[in-house]
Amino acid sequence: MGYGREVYLSAEKILRERRRAAREEAERRKAAFRGECPQAEELERRLSSTAVRAAKAVLGGESARGRLEKLKEENKAVQAEYARLLAAHGMKPDDLEPHYACPRCKDTGYVDGKMCACLKGLLRAESFRRLNALTPLSLSTFESFSLGWYSNEPRESRPSDREIMGDTFRFCAAYAEHFSTESPNLILTGGTGLGKTHLSLAIANAAIEKGFGTVYCSVGGLVKKLEDEHFGRGNGEDPSGPLLACDLLILDDLGTEFRSSFSTAAIYAIVNGRLLAQKPTLISTNLSVREMMEFYSERFVSRIIGSYRRVVFVGKDIRQQKRLCRAPK
Repeated sequence: MGYGREVYLSAEKILRERRRAAREEAERRKAAFRGECPQAEELERRLSSTAVRAAKAVLGGESARGRLEKLKEENKAVQAEYARLLAAHGMKPDDLEPHYACPRCKDTGYVDGKMCACLKGLLRAESFRRLNALTPLSLSTFESFSLGWYSNEPRESRPSDREIMGDTFRFCAAYAEHFSTESPNLILTGGTGLGKTHLSLAIANAAIEKGFGTVYCSVGGLVKKLEDEHFGRGNGEDPSGPLLACDLLILDDLGTEFRSSFSTAAIYAIVNGRLLAQKPTLISTNLSVREMMEFYSERFVSRIIGSYRRVVFVGKDIRQQKRLCRAPK
């Protein structure tokens, strides 16, 4: 799954800490056992000694076979004596071994060269945490989305706002339910405060739960990071890397950024790069197609129109309605 470098580093740091804690705890248990039973330390030295001598015997070739067999027998006898000592104190050999959070991979994150389920879970959790921290509201869900904020008054020439938004809601929920790396690109269009960010985050939430690497960012914040890096004000890490590598990229509020030839080219490069890599992207914007044609290059808008499915949002600004304390019906 495509996660950003920082997400991987954070998950690996957690695994390193788990390994360290498990090994330190095992050493504390061993020290306590030695304190209760001084004999244990001598047996441990003998086990270590036979292991070293066995390794030297192996290097000795054919003539060392007999000696190696004797050392193996000696090692087994010492192990048996150590086990009896443990049993006398109500313990088992495993009691002195590290107790890893994930016994399958021993907190390394990999089993036979393949990513362990525990690392996948950590990546999902870290991606979720970062996404939640970046949004101005707690991570939105489909369950918390209410159609009651949209007018149910019929129109002469088209369905009511609530009917249209009902279709929009069901489409987004189905998109999230069946999301894969082959899912289509979406552009969510409509005025301010109509739920575009809410449903895009709900899709992100579902994608993360399925284990897909998801990156959310406002276009304004993204452009600033790209500019800082381009003009030497950043930390030396290319912010576009995770945006091109992730399974799902969400670009929120296209059109609110400070527009310049640099910002237009940078956004186009990311959008076009993901199209070439055939990775799904979700864009939300308050701009109409005509406004996008005015603000961006014809090439950019052509790529959006030709490669994105448009999802329409209608109604009155929900944030303003909430400020006026108008409860949904």
